[in-house]
Amino acid sequence: MPEINIGGTPAPEPTPITIGGTPAPADQTPEIGQTPEMSNTGMTPEEMRDPAKIHVTVTDSNTPIVVLFGPPSCGKTMTLIRLVRYLRSQGYTIKPDPAFRPAYDTVYQDMCEHFDEMINSNDAAAGTDRISFMLVKVYNQQGRAICQILESPGESYFSPDNPNAAFPGYVNHIINNSNRTIWMIMVEPTHTNPSMGDQATRANYATKVAKLRQQMVARDKVVFVFNKIDMTPYVISQGVVNNKEAMKHVNQIYENIFSPFANVNPLTKWITPYNFDFVAFQTGSYEQAADGSRQFTLGSDAYPRRLWEILRKRING
Repeated sequence: MPEINIGGTPAPEPTPITIGGTPAPADQTPEIGQTPEMSNTGMTPEEMRDPAKIHVTVTDSNTPIVVLFGPPSCGKTMTLIRLVRYLRSQGYTIKPDPAFRPAYDTVYQDMCEHFDEMINSNDAAAGTDRISFMLVKVYNQQGRAICQILESPGESYFSPDNPNAAFPGYVNHIINNSNRTIWMIMVEPTHTNPSMGDQATRANYATKVAKLRQQMVARDKVVFVFNKIDMTPYVISQGVVNNKEAMKHVNQIYENIFSPFANVNPLTKWITPYNFDFVAFQTGSYEQAADGSRQFTLGSDAYPRRLWEILRKRING
């Protein structure tokens, strides 16, 4: 989509930033015989072996980036799908950025081409089984870019099998980029994700979040998203949640995960104890069909509405 400026002096052309060695140009497919073998995630064997080799390109260095940060199977992809459906119902336009991954990643290019089909499918696996990387841009009704939303493999942020692994290069770039960054840190109940079911693993995740906090800069914002809230006793009625008790529970099961974000200002800490937003979230309900597929039914709009209200506030500063 061409860059759109509303009045005033045109914005400078964003500088594309490429991470991970020297990738093939985004508009050029490697010659026959040079195309890397691809996995079903779209990554080359080299990228699968070594995340430091993953190639991504952020072409827009001005528009804020919302990063879905969380371990595998925590619900990042379905959160993205639910939020996209809600935003489209409100008149926003959401488009994937085909330049985010190199042209040789035919899986990513196919996802971009069939993005609407995946978003609109009620088969939960249509999105979760296919999306590994995805950078989408959100435009308002006037065609102005509001934000970019990044979804990438959970292992890039936290691997239960290798909890002390460093962030790969492309994640470090996102941490250090010039865009305003809003980190959506995903948490969930103890019984909804087998890979995060034990206390030690959740404590390791809290430690990884603390490491992320150490690398943030002042302009970064944090939103803790308590996903799968419908699987907890904290829902009072549709869209109404006992946030105080939900927050207390999260801080217990993830061993003081909020501590790195404590407000140390002596004048305001009594009113605002933490420097983050907290939102309870539910994507919808899932039912096993006779053919073995998991059918997805949208949940209440109250959850994506509240999440988007918070994101817009943080996107704007």
